[in-house]
Amino acid sequence: MGKKLSGKDLIKLGFPKNNSINVTLGYINRYHKRVKKEQILIEAKKVLVNPEAYQGNGVWGKIAESLVNPVEVKKQVLKAIRSPFQIFGENEIEDQAKYQLFDALKLPVAVAGALMPDAHTGYGLPIGGVLATKNSVIPYGVGVDIGCRMCLTIYPIAVSYLKGKKHQLENILSEHTKFGMYETHRVKHDHEIFERNEFNTIPFVKRLKDKAYKQLGTSGGGNHFVEFGTVSITESDNEWDLPTGEYLGLLSHSGSRGLGANIAKHYTYLATKQCPLPKHVQQLAWLDLNTHDGQEYWLAMNLAGDYAKACHDDIHARIAKLLGSKPIVKIENHHNFAWKQKVNGEECIVHRKGATPAAKGELGIIPGSMTAPGFIVRGLGNEKSLQSASHGAGRLLSRRKCKETLTRSEIKKELKAHEVTLVGGGIDEAPMAYKNIHKVMANQKELVEILGRFTPKIVRMDK
Repeated sequence: MGKKLSGKDLIKLGFPKNNSINVTLGYINRYHKRVKKEQILIEAKKVLVNPEAYQGNGVWGKIAESLVNPVEVKKQVLKAIRSPFQIFGENEIEDQAKYQLFDALKLPVAVAGALMPDAHTGYGLPIGGVLATKNSVIPYGVGVDIGCRMCLTIYPIAVSYLKGKKHQLENILSEHTKFGMYETHRVKHDHEIFERNEFNTIPFVKRLKDKAYKQLGTSGGGNHFVEFGTVSITESDNEWDLPTGEYLGLLSHSGSRGLGANIAKHYTYLATKQCPLPKHVQQLAWLDLNTHDGQEYWLAMNLAGDYAKACHDDIHARIAKLLGSKPIVKIENHHNFAWKQKVNGEECIVHRKGATPAAKGELGIIPGSMTAPGFIVRGLGNEKSLQSASHGAGRLLSRRKCKETLTRSEIKKELKAHEVTLVGGGIDEAPMAYKNIHKVMANQKELVEILGRFTPKIVRMDK
């Protein structure tokens, strides 16, 4: 018997002469390289005899699907009429972002959409775009940074601490937070997330476990940050029974690191192969949730979202220990994710790519920039926005534009005027790169109510 499995071996075993042979060879070569050929053939025969028993199985599930109910690849045609949508703060949003939403609303699976007041152009779905689809998930509708999220912890520490202990706080952020592609913590922490089934049952995800372990408690590059600041609670009727007034707060913004980026890339590739769309909307390719890959992406996406939360938990736990204080309040939310949610009475998949979930009573954080306040909000459950709100102020200038038009001395001047200390951070994250957060909040009064604000004072970003 030759060493490498061939199509002839599978035909001899009884496999039909169709795409199931390509699927089987592809999967075996990718995920079962080290298994002996004899063993593979024994297993393959079992799958052939009873494929239904293997559906949902990590390696063999895709092969079983190709035998029983192969994924039908057919050229998708856009609808002539857009699904219903609503735009909030329309006058502040560039046309290109609106056109991106309009294209998404013509997908055969689109049910409804909305654009948040901080929206700007992205890949596929615009940033600030919300899209409900029928029984399908768009990897690029979730985004590359799956589970990118905000987390705020509030401490029973006087705000004067920010000035009196400024150097100590700066040191905590520069020494104990890690950013970008290569920085990791010297002392690694374990977390229950690594016990999750998906790390064993999804072959592609299994390969990413070591990377995820190394990167736990770290933040990405770009607009990700960890910052100390002043929390002002302005609404006495709040969920935590916190008296109105000022507190020391720690705010972080980051996502699922290499784990999420690799999952996004892999399943986007599969989606584009299975769902051929006109070229200008190819990035909106979806996975049917009734398929093996659709189900697998859904599990992997949820794992990446929970991992992003675990990263924030680790960051906040490390810093709380150094502060020698326990937080009295924790508020957090994803803003790059997909959820199962009822839209017009039917269950849909609601993608929020740079949008905050704002169901009635749901709490969240909407940051401004490093010199503008962020807001603690409570959702009003507005159906027109698909129960969503903005995820921040939104970009005014692209990263390239920032590098072309802004100088470091301008940024320093701006930071000084707002008494903000910056550790790291590039020109492309200048405060001037962002829209006016107050305007954005004024354009979403029917989406959220404000309970308090967070004003950054010591900001740490990637170098």
